[in-house]
Amino acid sequence: MKGAFGGGLAIIGIPVLSLVMDPIAAGALLAPLFVLMDAVALYYWRPKTWSKIDLALLIPSLAIGTAIGFMLMKVVDPHGFAILIALITLAFTGLWFRGGGRIVRQPRSKAKAIVAGTASGISSMMAHSGGPPVAMYLLPLGLPKVVYAGTSSSFFAAGNLMKVAPWLALARPGAELWTLMALCLPLIPLGVWSGFRLHERLDQRQLYRVCYALLALTAVKLLWDGLRGYGAF
Repeated sequence: MKGAFGGGLAIIGIPVLSLVMDPIAAGALLAPLFVLMDAVALYYWRPKTWSKIDLALLIPSLAIGTAIGFMLMKVVDPHGFAILIALITLAFTGLWFRGGGRIVRQPRSKAKAIVAGTASGISSMMAHSGGPPVAMYLLPLGLPKVVYAGTSSSFFAAGNLMKVAPWLALARPGAELWTLMALCLPLIPLGVWSGFRLHERLDQRQLYRVCYALLALTAVKLLWDGLRGYGAF
């Protein structure tokens, strides 16, 4: 996912691992691995592939949102927040597919960038779902597929660096978790390389269709998690 799409849609890791382990332990397991994945991904998505005008607004907003999300975790129900993000994302993707899935470039907006970066930081901390808000900002810009992937990759590299220390402090992983991290390490370069090769094979329209489809699936999973938190399933 990081090799093909820059990492913004790779939020299924914690939900999948939560099927077999505690979600906090899953987050602590993935936090350092994400940083290493980002390091490998940035080998492919170098600064020339970044939309720096967007990152200049998104990353400071991401830092603010991450801090806000950390504070809100103590007072706001994360399940309700997950449902809200999911419904907004489903509406966004539904409108795109209803419009025929056309790549129509929309004007850049500083206000939207700040809102998207902040929302991504908040949702990343509270619901492990920082991808949808920033994708909803970047995708309508109609960026070239390489620029979209590179910008997403650098954005989430910054976000994962911000979160790795809090996650490790929260979970305090033991020897078993560190061993599991070590076993995962050799697969990181292979995974990112495979994703990059997939990215090369997709044309602009195919890539955007895949991104929007994965965004919709992510929203459905987020909605399921939120409703399940209230005992609906």
